[in-house]
Amino acid sequence: MPPRYNHAQVQEYWRDVWEREGVYELPDDAEDPIYVLGMFPYTSGSLHMGHVRNYAITDAYARYRRMAGDDVLHPMGWDAFGLPAENAAYERDTDPETWTRACIERMRDELDEMGFGYDWSREVTTCDPDYYRWNQWLFREFYEAGLVEYEAAPVNWCPDCETTLADAQVEGGFEEGATTPRHTAPRQAAPGTEGVCWRCGTPVERRELDQWFLTITDYADELYEALDHLEGWPESVREIQRNWIGKREGAHVTFEVPEYGSVEAFTARLDTAFGATFVALSPGHELVADLAREDAEVADYVDRVSRGESAGGQSGVRTDATAVHPLTGEKLPVYVAEYVLDDVGTGALMGVPAHDERDHAFAREHDLPVERGVEPADGSDTRLPEEPFVDDGMVAASGGAAREYEGLASAAARERLLDAEGIELATTFRLRDWLVSRQRYWGTPIPVVHCDSCGPTLVPEDELPVELPEYVQTTGNPLAANEAFVETTCPDCGEPARRETDTMDTFVDSSWYFLRYLSPDLDDAPFDTDLAESWLPVDVYVGGEEHAVLHLLYIRFFARALCDLGLLDVREPVDRLINQGTVLHGGEKMSKSKGNTVTPHEYGPETTRLFVLSAAHPNRDFEWTATSVDGAYEFQQTLYGLVETFVDGDVREESAAHDRYLERETDRTIAAVTEEFERFRLHRAIAELQGYLRLLRRYREYETPHRYTYARALRTLAALVAPLAPYLAEECWHRLDEPGLVAAADWPNPLRPAENHRLERQLVRSTREDVREILGVVDIDAPDSIELVVAQDWKYAAYDRARGIAPDASLVDALLGNDGVPRSEPAAEFLADLAERRPGLEPVVDGERERELLQSAAWLLEDEFGASVTVRRAEDDDDDLAARARPNRPAIYIS
Repeated sequence: MPPRYNHAQVQEYWRDVWEREGVYELPDDAEDPIYVLGMFPYTSGSLHMGHVRNYAITDAYARYRRMAGDDVLHPMGWDAFGLPAENAAYERDTDPETWTRACIERMRDELDEMGFGYDWSREVTTCDPDYYRWNQWLFREFYEAGLVEYEAAPVNWCPDCETTLADAQVEGGFEEGATTPRHTAPRQAAPGTEGVCWRCGTPVERRELDQWFLTITDYADELYEALDHLEGWPESVREIQRNWIGKREGAHVTFEVPEYGSVEAFTARLDTAFGATFVALSPGHELVADLAREDAEVADYVDRVSRGESAGGQSGVRTDATAVHPLTGEKLPVYVAEYVLDDVGTGALMGVPAHDERDHAFAREHDLPVERGVEPADGSDTRLPEEPFVDDGMVAASGGAAREYEGLASAAARERLLDAEGIELATTFRLRDWLVSRQRYWGTPIPVVHCDSCGPTLVPEDELPVELPEYVQTTGNPLAANEAFVETTCPDCGEPARRETDTMDTFVDSSWYFLRYLSPDLDDAPFDTDLAESWLPVDVYVGGEEHAVLHLLYIRFFARALCDLGLLDVREPVDRLINQGTVLHGGEKMSKSKGNTVTPHEYGPETTRLFVLSAAHPNRDFEWTATSVDGAYEFQQTLYGLVETFVDGDVREESAAHDRYLERETDRTIAAVTEEFERFRLHRAIAELQGYLRLLRRYREYETPHRYTYARALRTLAALVAPLAPYLAEECWHRLDEPGLVAAADWPNPLRPAENHRLERQLVRSTREDVREILGVVDIDAPDSIELVVAQDWKYAAYDRARGIAPDASLVDALLGNDGVPRSEPAAEFLADLAERRPGLEPVVDGERERELLQSAAWLLEDEFGASVTVRRAEDDDDDLAARARPNRPAIYIS
């Protein structure tokens, strides 16, 4: 039996060696290192497969770049604040900090056991006062720069978590494409449904509270426009952010409301204005408050909606007010409607039921007229009034003021109408300011005191951090119940005051943590600005697409705000974003609640790493199956067995043709694996290594291996495997008696250029497939000999020229009898074949290289079929084989 690899016997030893040698530590004087980062984990108690896949990707790439000669920054830390830790502590009758610290210790050990190579000297933990002090410091800086607001606002409230939620933390039950009010759910709730809390799934309620907001809307336009330049980000994430920010170009239309003033409505379809038949206001519009004081029916409707007693998406109430259309002078009824959201545009809209689906549904519900304002440009009929016509067209004739615009295309009408009185160009955004107040204990205390005389007042910088007091178990917010914490004095007037008891949203912690890794022990600033200038942006950032607006939008906002504060000079913090897919089991995402989890260490770190990296492209979901895991395990055992048998086995000193094939295949494998690492196709890199390993095993079984060729092949394979299975690679490197550590070794280089590696492999592969096909057709089980005839030189020259001839030119006329192409029937047939295959003529290797390659690969055919194999060049057209030979498609004769 070949020797077996046992990771448990070696992993602790190699971890100690790596740590002792400081393999993964990056000195502060490094110049522009490659910054490779995985989204740091929430301290949930133990690693799950999602963590392992994320960190296996970043670790493999960081190791590859380090071996390629780059300085690499690859840190790790802990997203340690948050409600789940508080709830877990409550359930276990302990405190959140004790629970969190225990989770961190366990998870750090698990990360180490998996062989992830982090610079632990840069570890950060967000619940450390040394970290959240700088959350508070940045809050002060943002406040003084006008990026913080404190105001009463209707907010999302989770009754189970007993805290407010930001827009992005409300999930489910929404209509696609609907816009969002200020500080509320991101999309309008569909009839009969509600948004739910992103953590616990409880339906979200609406409450009016004094809250703290970061004014991310100040950067809405820049955040939107810059998405086009994030070429290293997946288009799916960019599109999610575009939709979330929701930039809309349009116009404000002012309707006079006699006795009440005026109403300004936003529309992106100004060309449909002549089809307006009503004006609708949101329940929170300021004019509605005036109307409600005089109309009990309006007041009752607004009260019911504010209590969350939805009557459905088409509910509404007609008021006694009318609005004067600025273009036609027509008086339109004014409604209060639930489907109009507070502070979307202006909280008011002109209802155009002929050209908007929601307006149409509302009009049909309330028996309002549907009047055509735009019709198809081609004169075709529409299904009005049964269905709205929502596309661009041309302004329809409707008399009066519309005659001036009759027949104008929609785009032209929108442009000309901007000159009309009561209409002006406008842009709106769906994005709303970021609600950061949380009524919970386990978070960063907001550094503010409330004074009856001075109002909200910042805690002075020299009093930071405002530390969390000892945890006391209670319902609601433990900070609000802690009088010793709450009672303080005003920093401005010295009078008694009350400390703010809300803590910050934990996404504040993660909005700048990547900067703290640069200088985790810095005591006089949140991060070293010189290092930030040199080391940012993050070169590769790996994490889930679900963070597109919860986290990835926030770090882009923070970077811009820090730039404008003079603390940073990189407005886009991440250059390349990789979204890792989900690990499935039984067709569903692995989850403790579903009972379908597989612990990362159940199969050992090497097997787990190899499988999660080989199963699919990093951004694809994949199914965990025990059968598939076997392949990763056998890969380790095969490689280790080849190394051990080489160390103790016989070798050959004289070189042969098949050794040359292995030498070139080693070069080709290096080139292919390097290419796959650069393109982040780690699954294909592993597939390359698996194929190469099968070749080595076959080579070893074919004949006693050549000392130099085989040693180089095994050494190369150990190095190429090192980023993916570091324990295995280190042990093999050591058994091969190579100097130093493979983790610190140079990435292999081909001995000869291997830019044509794909063409060369395809030539060998297709030739072997052709031989198999011929044997199957003629039903030969044991051929005596196989002859491969490589085409004449003129065919390669003609092929190369044919690739450059214009498709509409006659290829046969251009080449026959020219540049060495003979005037013969076989030549004419060859050129005719090329003509039929245009424009799909792929590059080929030249004739002499083809002959050399097939000669060196002949042993594969000999080994497979037990036949002698000869390879020769065709010299002329005097035999059938020469006539049939094509560039990179040799003629084949089997005896």
